[in-house]
Amino acid sequence: MPRWIWPLFLLFAVIGRPQATRDFLTADEVDQVRLAQDPNDRLKLYLHFARQRVELLKQLLAKDKPGRSAMIHSTLEDYTKIIEAIDTVADDALRRRIEIGPGISAVVKEEKDLLGALEKIAQSKPKDASRYEFALQQAIETTRDSLEISQEDLKTRTRAVLDREAKERKERESLMQPKDLEEKKAQEAKEAQQKKKAPTLRRKGEVPKEP
Repeated sequence: MPRWIWPLFLLFAVIGRPQATRDFLTADEVDQVRLAQDPNDRLKLYLHFARQRVELLKQLLAKDKPGRSAMIHSTLEDYTKIIEAIDTVADDALRRRIEIGPGISAVVKEEKDLLGALEKIAQSKPKDASRYEFALQQAIETTRDSLEISQEDLKTRTRAVLDREAKERKERESLMQPKDLEEKKAQEAKEAQQKKKAPTLRRKGEVPKEP
């Protein structure tokens, strides 16, 4: 599909979705995310979606048409959720100790451009800006925060993710009944034991040969 058609496709998607049930991705985009199992591929895919939303914003701002402010507001909200999804994908990958260097490099490069584009929109002060000013500021701040996190050392970020997860787990456990907590820990111990007992075709007592 030609690149210039995508913003129009997204525009119709934004218009056609009921506000009460509106998702920040189109059905086709959801399918693409589902197929992108590798975190690096998924990060780049979300960046592609974010870029498309910014291109749509530029098209909407280029023409003063009735109702455009509502569409700009919706597009900004979708964009912000996409950036948040990028951070979620990265944190989940780090939690699972998956290498995401290539994906994070792409995030840093692209988010710098996206942030610049959003700041340029804010500086242009469109006449209907008051109707989506908060959404625009949220998009800028979310992008700035995501960029700052993505520029951190990955080892430092991984430690922060694991520490946060441990703290949240401890808080959840503090709210559990003693019996439920015991059952939970027993289940976790069982799962850990099963992971240690990986299936093997070697006979009992057989030692694997050195490569």
